[in-house]
Amino acid sequence: MNPAAEIGVIGGSGLYALLDGASEHEVSTPYGAPSDPITVAQVGDRRVAFLPRHGRDHRFPPHKIPYQANLWALRALGVRQIVAPCAVGGLRPEFGPGTFVVPDQLIDRTSGRAQTYYDTGAVHLNFADPYCPDGRRAVLAAAVPVAPVDGGTMVVVEGPRFSTRAESRWFTAIGGTIVNMTGHPEAVLARELGLCYTSIALVTDLDAGVEGDHGVTQEEVFRVFADNTARLRSVLLDAVTRLPAERTCPCASMLDGLKLPIELP
Repeated sequence: MNPAAEIGVIGGSGLYALLDGASEHEVSTPYGAPSDPITVAQVGDRRVAFLPRHGRDHRFPPHKIPYQANLWALRALGVRQIVAPCAVGGLRPEFGPGTFVVPDQLIDRTSGRAQTYYDTGAVHLNFADPYCPDGRRAVLAAAVPVAPVDGGTMVVVEGPRFSTRAESRWFTAIGGTIVNMTGHPEAVLARELGLCYTSIALVTDLDAGVEGDHGVTQEEVFRVFADNTARLRSVLLDAVTRLPAERTCPCASMLDGLKLPIELP
């Protein structure tokens, strides 16, 4: 049976609302329902599954997103490569609102989230480089018109609150470039399912400890993201057509030789 989709995009519904010929798929998983029904559409010669991370009505705060169900559902549809746009705060003054960053590293500062499918047995995956190298090349090539930053470390915090000034300065001091609330456990769950995962981050604000006399506000984040939706959508639709049809990256063989405690879809 042909897969319903081969590429997944996890992001807001505004990024794909105008696609023609889209179909919706309800997918059940051992981990409950995903954030929303998954929309599948043709982009060039690729079948792409689109999933709104927070739900179409933004009902899931970052610490309540059903990450396990989301990644499982995408794989069940046939997805093997994922591009994941997200909003982030800038931790360095040169990365102000409107900057696009394609990170190459991640620091997890979340707590209490289900972050693995492997609750029994000894399954220890290589996560030294959390993002797919081929996916990053495709996204960087597609993002040339928006002058993306190549590389950077995404610090992922629990949320839903924003950082204190002291936390923000500490994140910068330990090497952080951008700060976000959803990049983990999304990336590691993709790795556990043998999926390629690439993030593209849109800076919506400078974090509290960088500069200025005001903290981050939700209104500011939503406004900047909305102002850049068209640019981000253009990059995403171009990026998915640039992803290699055949996976030869390290992600494709990460599970080779491992005895998994679950059967993958």
